[in-house]
Amino acid sequence: MTSPRAPRRAPRRAPRLVTAAMAVGVVLAGLLLPAPAFAADPTPSPSPSATSAVPAGTTVFTLSPVANGIVNPGDALSVSVSLQNGTAAELAPATVTLSLGRTPLADRDDLGEWLDGSSPELALEPIGTDSIAAVEPGGFQVRGITIAADDPALAGLAPGVYPLAASYPGAEGTVTSTSAMIVPPTDANDVGIGVVVPITAGPLSEGLLTAEQLAELTAPDGELTNQLDGVTGTAAILAVDPAVPASIRVLGTSAPESALEWLSRLEAIQNSRFALQFGDADVTAQLQAGLPRPLQPTSFSAYMSSSDFATPTPTPTPAPSDAPTTAPTSQPDSALPSTEELLVVGPATRQGVYWPADGTADEQIVSRLADIATDDGTAPVTLIPSSTTDAGSDGRTVSAHGRVGAGEVLVYDSDISTALDDASHQEESWLRGAPLTTATAYLAFAAAETKGPLLVTVGRGDGRSRVELGAAISAAFSAPDVTPRTIATVAAGEAFDVELTGVESSPERAAAASALVADESGLARFATILDQPSMLTGPERADILQLLGVAWIGDATWPTELADHRTATAGTLDSVALLPTSPSDLYGSSAALRFWVRNDLPYPVNLVLYTTRDNLRLDVQGETPIVATPQSNTRVEVPVQARVGRGDVTLTLQLRSPAFVAIGEPESVEINVYADWEAVGIAALAVVVGILLLFGIARTVLRMRRRRKGTDAAAPGPAESEATTEAKDASEAEQMSSTTDGDER
Repeated sequence: MTSPRAPRRAPRRAPRLVTAAMAVGVVLAGLLLPAPAFAADPTPSPSPSATSAVPAGTTVFTLSPVANGIVNPGDALSVSVSLQNGTAAELAPATVTLSLGRTPLADRDDLGEWLDGSSPELALEPIGTDSIAAVEPGGFQVRGITIAADDPALAGLAPGVYPLAASYPGAEGTVTSTSAMIVPPTDANDVGIGVVVPITAGPLSEGLLTAEQLAELTAPDGELTNQLDGVTGTAAILAVDPAVPASIRVLGTSAPESALEWLSRLEAIQNSRFALQFGDADVTAQLQAGLPRPLQPTSFSAYMSSSDFATPTPTPTPAPSDAPTTAPTSQPDSALPSTEELLVVGPATRQGVYWPADGTADEQIVSRLADIATDDGTAPVTLIPSSTTDAGSDGRTVSAHGRVGAGEVLVYDSDISTALDDASHQEESWLRGAPLTTATAYLAFAAAETKGPLLVTVGRGDGRSRVELGAAISAAFSAPDVTPRTIATVAAGEAFDVELTGVESSPERAAAASALVADESGLARFATILDQPSMLTGPERADILQLLGVAWIGDATWPTELADHRTATAGTLDSVALLPTSPSDLYGSSAALRFWVRNDLPYPVNLVLYTTRDNLRLDVQGETPIVATPQSNTRVEVPVQARVGRGDVTLTLQLRSPAFVAIGEPESVEINVYADWEAVGIAALAVVVGILLLFGIARTVLRMRRRRKGTDAAAPGPAESEATTEAKDASEAEQMSSTTDGDER
């Protein structure tokens, strides 16, 4: 796993391409001047552009009604027609004919067939023409046509959705672009509508955004700024990725000023909202991987520094000023924001809302999500597209609040949402009107058919400007006969039974989620070597959720990002280990064997070295506690004692965490033991000699004691002793006298 503060890949920007099959855009009102029926707009066409964004080798002809195709009684009909040239040859000038059918389309199915060109020929009447000049390679031309309000072609049209087409004669036949004109009813009841707008940072491979990324995304033209600008002042329902506010809050005072201002704006606006999964992680893939519930972030302590959360404390200022000044004092780690505080997405948040990837949630997924309790007791709901319901797949309108088995769902209209998403990615105003008109036409049918509030989205795409996003949101809310609703209001309505069909999940993503979770389990066991295991497990969980983000679906680089992350996790698991050992010799009776522990982590780690022997020639200390210093090699000494004997001993070394988790692979080392025989022999001989000396001394002492006792038994009594003494004295005196006399003679 990479370091929590390692640079992260910047969010991708979606390319802004115009698809050849889609009728797109709207012309600026200034380009469309009123003119009589069949009269060409006198406004000069724009200069050809050398950067026309169409596939190479193709041409795109687009009809874009103004005002989202809505024509109230007494209003004029204004459209723009554009021709883009992606070929290497110049397109010849052409005359464009605008045609209108006076019979309204019957239903949504008819509308869909008309827009995609699969419907049979409808009876259309030409109502206007205009000329398009030659279009250079890589360029485009835009012209406007206006049909006056009093033109007979518009007279007497009843409320409904009418087929509209523009065509010109091409080199290989007539080229046609289809759209619609909506005449709204005047006496219809308003229908509630909720518009869900995601606030996300796009696909990421790291848990949180860096300060540099936040500065870019929250700059005046940054993507997060555009998203917030697009929803400000509207009644849009915000689907906020909590990773975005968390990325700002973990930086504390070191967060970019623009990011802090953006967060303040998010918290201040009163739009109803709900929190996406962290990183907008795909809940379907997680549950299909066998998890009991979607993963949640565990800790952000690895991303925070106490110095970024200093508390200003008043300190006196020397005279003459009496005004207090503030000096920052660092808070202890316990005073850092909690995980829950970091993940708050703002006021009016509806709990228990899940938004799986489009078309992946089946009845089992909905049921399992419904079983997850919320803190406030709110019933969980799952957002699903209408295209995965029986009614929706048949081209019928599905009310927003539904029930699938025992679980509640919020169904968003697939046709309207797809058109709004297309419009939100159209950079050119003269192309944006086509998908906006499509959305409005489908919404007209939905409002007339629904039994309750409607729900739509603008998709999860990125790379949208505030103008593009704002236009899509406004189109939904400005459609005839609709009234904005909050997420709570939509979810509080009557729930209708819904049957699901055509759900397709991704086995590859489920397998990826399973592999990531397995890697995380191994890392969690490994992290028990740290005083704070969350320094490793917190960033790992955040990284996993980002890699499972819905924004990665369809991205060709995702497998590479996934493989890189798993490789990094394997590298983390190998960051602490014993260095290879070599055989050694042991002379003498005792010594301390030295080994080395490698620690590549930026944190100190707690380990225990377990040492076992394969024979009894050597006594070894079985457990040796270690505190390995960060990003260095630490020496470990293991005391050993040689027994009497000589030979080879194999020691098996295994590092384990204090929780007895094996760290790294075991190592074996051979020790050649040379026992100290001379010292042992001398010691043994000294013992024997000492024993013999002690034995001899003891015998001598005992013998002398016995001899002394015998002498004392043979001695005379007191009276006899005295007489004997006198006799001895007399005898000695007589002997001396004799000797003297002899000498005199």
